[in-house]
Amino acid sequence: MATVSLLRFTPLPSPRTLARAPPPPAMKLRHAAGKFSTRGGGAATAMSYQGPTPATERLFSSLAYALPFFNSLHYGRFLFARFPPMALAIEPLLPLLAAYRAVPYASFVAFFALYLGVVRNPSFSRYVRFNAMQAVVLDVFLALPTLFQRILGTPSGGIGFQILEWGYNGIFVFAVASFLYGVAACVLGKTPYLPIVASAADRQL
Repeated sequence: MATVSLLRFTPLPSPRTLARAPPPPAMKLRHAAGKFSTRGGGAATAMSYQGPTPATERLFSSLAYALPFFNSLHYGRFLFARFPPMALAIEPLLPLLAAYRAVPYASFVAFFALYLGVVRNPSFSRYVRFNAMQAVVLDVFLALPTLFQRILGTPSGGIGFQILEWGYNGIFVFAVASFLYGVAACVLGKTPYLPIVASAADRQL
C-alpha cells in the first residue's frame, strides 16, 4: 500500500519541463587499443575511432622518403670527398642506388608513380597519402637548386665555387636529416612535419 500511495502522489514532469531539459552530455569511451567517441547531434550519432597506425601504412610511408633521399645524394659529393667515412656509410646502399639509376628516367617514373599511384589514390589512408605528398614536395624542393645551377652555370673557381660547395653541403645535410626524421617518425607511427614542406603537402590533400 505504501508503494501504491507513493506512486499515486509522486508528481510527473510535464511535457513542457521535458522539452526544456538539456540533452545528455556527449559520451566518450576509451580503450587501450584506441579511442571511441560518440557525439550527440539530434537523432543522428556519429562514432569515430582513432587507433595505432598499421604496420603496412608505416612501411609505405617510410619507403616514400627514399625518393628525395636518393635524388639528393649528388649534393653530398663535397662532403664525401672531405670525409671518406660518410661515403662508407652510404656504401651499403650503392647496389640499390645502381639498380634505381639503371632504370631510364627513374626519378620521373618514381615521382609520378608516387604522386598518381599513392597521393591521388583514395584507397590509401590519409596518413600514407600525406607522407607520400610530403616526400614528393621535398623532392621538388631538392631539385630546384640543380635547375638553377643548370640555368646559371657552374662556377669554375673562386668565391662562386665556394658558395656552391657550401650550398651543396647544406642541402645534403638537410636532405639526410629529413630522411632520417621522416623514416623514424613513420616507423613509430607518428606523423613527421617538415618545415615548409608539411604545409605545402597538406594543402594538396
